[in-house]
Order: sequence, then C-alpha cells, then structure tokens
Amino acid sequence: MLNGSIPESFSDLKSVDQIDLSKNDLAGRIPEFFANMQFLHQLDLSTNYFEGPIPTGGIFQNHTAAILDGKAGLCASAPATLHQFPVCTVKSKKKALLLVKLIPPTAIALISFICFVVTILKRRQAQAAPCYKETMKRVSYGDIVKATNWFSPVNKISSGRTGSIYIGRFQFNTDLVAVKLFHLEENGARDSFVTECEVLRNTRHRNLVKAVTVCSTMDLENNEFKAIVFDFMANGSLDMWVHPKLHHNSPKRVLSLGQRLRIAMDVALALDYMHNQLTPPLVHCDLKPGNVLLDYDMTARVGDFGSARFLSSVPGSPEDLVGVEGTIGYIAPEYCMGYKVSPGYDVYAFGILILEMLTGRRPMDAIFTDGLSLHKLVSSAFPGRLGEVLDPHLSHGYRHPCDRVFMRRYMVPLIEVGLLCSMESPKDRPGMGEVCARILSLKEEFFEFC
Repeated sequence: MLNGSIPESFSDLKSVDQIDLSKNDLAGRIPEFFANMQFLHQLDLSTNYFEGPIPTGGIFQNHTAAILDGKAGLCASAPATLHQFPVCTVKSKKKALLLVKLIPPTAIALISFICFVVTILKRRQAQAAPCYKETMKRVSYGDIVKATNWFSPVNKISSGRTGSIYIGRFQFNTDLVAVKLFHLEENGARDSFVTECEVLRNTRHRNLVKAVTVCSTMDLENNEFKAIVFDFMANGSLDMWVHPKLHHNSPKRVLSLGQRLRIAMDVALALDYMHNQLTPPLVHCDLKPGNVLLDYDMTARVGDFGSARFLSSVPGSPEDLVGVEGTIGYIAPEYCMGYKVSPGYDVYAFGILILEMLTGRRPMDAIFTDGLSLHKLVSSAFPGRLGEVLDPHLSHGYRHPCDRVFMRRYMVPLIEVGLLCSMESPKDRPGMGEVCARILSLKEEFFEFC
C-alpha cells in the first residue's frame, strides 16, 4: 500500500493513458501536472486522503474520467469543476483575525528553530564537509545504463544481497567509475541506500571512499531505481589481495609487509576519524577486507556504509540498539548478548582484519571449529611460533630485502595490535586513537630503515 504524497517524478509519465492509484494511503494535494498530461484518459485517485483544491483543466474537466471521492477534504476551485465537490471558500474574518494573531509568535518560534538548526549544521560541516561537489553533474538512468553497457555481466565487479557494483565510464567524462546498483526488491536495500547517502554526505576523509554522484529515479519500466557512483578503485579490494585464489581476477602480485603496514594505518585512520572526529560518532558495523578498497597507489579506503550507524547522544535511542547487520566472523561477541552498538564493534572487526591480513586465513575457514577461532590460533602461537601461522608470502618471494630482514622485528608488535583489538571483552580493547599511535610509530620506524 502506498502512502505519502504523489512524487513529482510522476510528471515524467507523459505518454501514459491510464493511472490507477486508488485504495491507498496517499495524502496531500493532487498535483497540477495531471491536468497537463495530454494522453491521460483515465485517472483513479479514489479511496485516499487527499485534501485541498482539485486542479482545473485537462482530465479534471470530465468527472467520469477523473475518479475521486469527497471524504478526504477535497474542494473544487470553481463551481464548474467536478460539481459533486464543494467550492473552495475563503476563511471567515474571525478565523482570519485569529490567524493574524497567531502568525507573529509562530514566526518567531520558527525563526528561532531555523537559527538553531543552521548553527548545528555549521558545526557539523566544519568537521565533515560534503563528500561531493555541489556543482557535480547530475546523471540520469540512461547515463548509467550507457556507462555500464546496459549492466553487462562483463562490467560487474561484485554482487551482494542488497546491491551489485559495475565498472563504467560516462560519455561526458573519461574517468572510470564504480556504480553501485541497489537491489530494491531485497529487504533492507532501500534503508542501505538512505544510510549510505547520509554517511557520504556527512563525511570526508582521504581513507573513505568518495562518491561522485547519486541517482534516484525510475527505470524504463517505471520501477524505482537507486544507485551511487563512486571513484573507481583501480586495485580492487583488500580481500582480492589477501585471498587471491578465491578471485578469478585477483592480482598476480602479493602484498609486501610494508604495504600491509600502510593498509593497516589507512584503515585505522579512517576508523579514528569516524569514532573520534565526527559528531555524532559513526560506527561502520561491517568492516572486513571486502569493504576495504585500494586505489591506484594502494592507498586503502573504507567503503560500503549500508549498515553504518551514527551514535545518538541520547541513551537508549533506536540508533544505538542491537540488530545491526554484519558479516559472521567480524561481529564482536558482545552483540550476541544484547550490547548496544559502540565503536568497540569496529575495533573488534579491525583486529580480525589485521590477523586475517597477516595470516591469510579467514575467520570462518573450515579449521575454526570446536571453539578454535582466528584470534585463539594466533594467540596460541604468539610470540615465539608466529612463523607457523603467518601468511607464507611474508617470508619469501619479495624483491625488497627489508620485507625479509625486518619481518620478525615488526611483525610481533603488529600482531599484538590485532590480538588486543579482537579481545573477547570490549573493556580489554584499545580505542582507535591508541591503535593509530601504535601503528604509526611502527610504520615510521619500518620505513626509516627500509
């Protein structure tokens, strides 16, 4: 059942000859554009909750072609318009006088509220500027169809429950883009689109994905269509590099220790920004290697904010409650016991990501049964037997000598960060500010010698 007002996008249906929106919960005024549809011969808006004057001209000149009902407060703007409805009347002088008395205090209250909202928005913008330019080119459904070669399977990069990502290029720009198409027929996809747009609008950081533009319209079959266009990340996801055997188009090279240090630093900086520099704080809620993207120079950027939450300052608010979506293996244990969402959710996932990046093992690999987990596996080998659990590529196959000579010297403290972040109790995990300081010190020392 439809509710709300009739969207302006219906005005694009210029060649339609019949529209039936009866028996819904639609409200507000009947749009004027229906009167301008030359080919419209039948319009059924009955059994809704419309109010106000009925448009004049066009189909509304024929009361048998425009089917309405009078229970919802509709009125005719002239006696000759749909005679079964009362003529819209001007309010009495008494009511007008009352309105005049109410306007000044209402206006003052409204102005005060607007000033308050503007102040809050300015504070928000000072910390988080829009992630896209106000003057960006708007794109249509047709533009996206052409850019992705009609959503060709060849252009598809990845696919999930709520959306698919396609590589493409617009005719008006030579740069490659990644188009995230939302599967609106899936439960939660529309909420993911709204959430991701909100996050992208209120954040800006070099280690977060950047949106180029957003498209929310109707497709050729008049179905709702929503997509977000991002900068294309030339080196794919971290998951492709850590688990190349699982991706047919994975890179042939492997990550050096130095590259893994940089990626860990980039992701830590992104989380520190989200947790400690945004107001209100932002929790990603689905951090994993597949959501860490690498650009042309291997800079890591955190993406896919469809499950993210802005934390409310009001205790017990709906935004803080459990029920967040995530990926098994990266979800902090406390959320299975009814804890509310907190930055500790991301800290745990970051710890698992570090251990996965250094061991090459997924948290849900087949070996992790009977109580054994990735954290416990690494912890049991720490620090003396780390060589037994580390990714074999870290000990051979590198041209850069520093990756071999200094591997053990820098591996132990980085593994320690992963273990601390993935502790079972949230009280035992460090904050992302402390994590950033640890990794930065380690990274600077590593590259000073290498």
